[in-house]
Amino acid sequence: MAQDPAPLFPLFADLRGRRVLVVGGGAVARRKLEPLLAAGAQVVVGAPWLEPAVMELFVEGRIGHLAGRFEPAWLDGAWLVVAATDDGDVNREVAAAAEARRIWANVVDDLALSSYQSPARIERGPLQIAISSGGGAPMLARHLREKLETELDESLADLASLLLRERGRIRARHPRLAERRRFFETLLAGPVAERFRARDAEGALRAFNAALGEAPPSRDIGSVALVGAGPGDPGLLTLRALRLLNQADVILHDRLVSPGVLALARRDADFIEVGKQAANHHVSQDGIHALMLEHARAGRRVVRLKGGDPFVFGRGGEELEFLHAHGVAFEVVPGITAALACAAYAGVPLTHRDHAQSVRLLTAHCKDSLDTLDWRALAQEKQTLAVYMGVAGLAGFRDRLLAHGRDAGTPFALVENGSRPEQRVVTGTLAELPTLAAQHAVQSPALLILGEVAALATPLHWFGAAPLGASAEVIAHAA
Repeated sequence: MAQDPAPLFPLFADLRGRRVLVVGGGAVARRKLEPLLAAGAQVVVGAPWLEPAVMELFVEGRIGHLAGRFEPAWLDGAWLVVAATDDGDVNREVAAAAEARRIWANVVDDLALSSYQSPARIERGPLQIAISSGGGAPMLARHLREKLETELDESLADLASLLLRERGRIRARHPRLAERRRFFETLLAGPVAERFRARDAEGALRAFNAALGEAPPSRDIGSVALVGAGPGDPGLLTLRALRLLNQADVILHDRLVSPGVLALARRDADFIEVGKQAANHHVSQDGIHALMLEHARAGRRVVRLKGGDPFVFGRGGEELEFLHAHGVAFEVVPGITAALACAAYAGVPLTHRDHAQSVRLLTAHCKDSLDTLDWRALAQEKQTLAVYMGVAGLAGFRDRLLAHGRDAGTPFALVENGSRPEQRVVTGTLAELPTLAAQHAVQSPALLILGEVAALATPLHWFGAAPLGASAEVIAHAA
């Protein structure tokens, strides 16, 4: 039996049309069947009974069935066997019979009886990554698989399929191993993978043909990804955003992107802060455009990293128009915008059957922007206003709402640094909004939530410090 603690020898087996015996008809056996069937194996299940899901596979003709208790003759013609019963004696019989016939056997959860182990796997089409701990620490292998799943884009399946399909052309074009190695190094760092990630199969094929030298090469130009960094909590970053951050050559990031998000990016990327704060513009919008174009034209992969979502008050549309006008390839990865994140982390549902049937996202950074809003519509009840604004404009915002009929007692929740460890929530009524903001020295970034739902901030509080209110008693209690 395989009891030697030496490292296992990794092997990928071609099971197409080959007989595999699975002993056991319960839930454990069922979990072993799907990967075997996906590999094209001729699976036979030996067991006195079959659980409903396994029986369904038998009725559909996808597996065979040997009824009764295990007999060594069941192994006739088998290439592999899996013992997946809850009877230790039966499992030992299966392992011993397989050893005598030199058939590889896996006894589920029994390292000593197994001559092979089933690894944790990551599948991207024909590309597979297997992780094994030698059977001694399966949870560690599973943990690593889950980590890699987040980093390996699903488009690798398309890339692997293309390379498998075009293997003959590649070998004909580059018959020498050293040439092929240089070809692959160039190909994998080029636009083929990027086109697959953008779901542009035709563009990927054109880029592949160009790399192979069978089509005119395109200009050496990089790409730009507009990526939403979310409100600050790195755990809210999307998988696609994480992958792009790990592939980026240059990261142009806003001031409000949290250090925790930046820490997830590729270490050797060039980090350039281009953030803007109120009237203090560190880099102008034209300057940001110029930086994107400069680095893309140098063939670099650029991530334009924006706090929140690129298309919600993030000037993402302007930047895409600029990239389009200059022929730069781009993609957009949405992020969790501040209205959604701040509301969730403050315990405030933006909609509620009893309190709000609609949500309005608006920005009101200065007097000019305030004058452009439809105040009569904004003053209506049974709606939630999520306002991206500088705290300096709160008094004018309050006055205009009151002047157009909004009730002075309408609840608000002012969320500072939403989703971050230093988050604070100030609650009160519309009438006292600017006073409370000043009393608690609320600073940007802050999001205002106004409407009946804001009254739920205190009873539904779950993250960070308890909400701060108007009275000294409430403030003392929260502290």
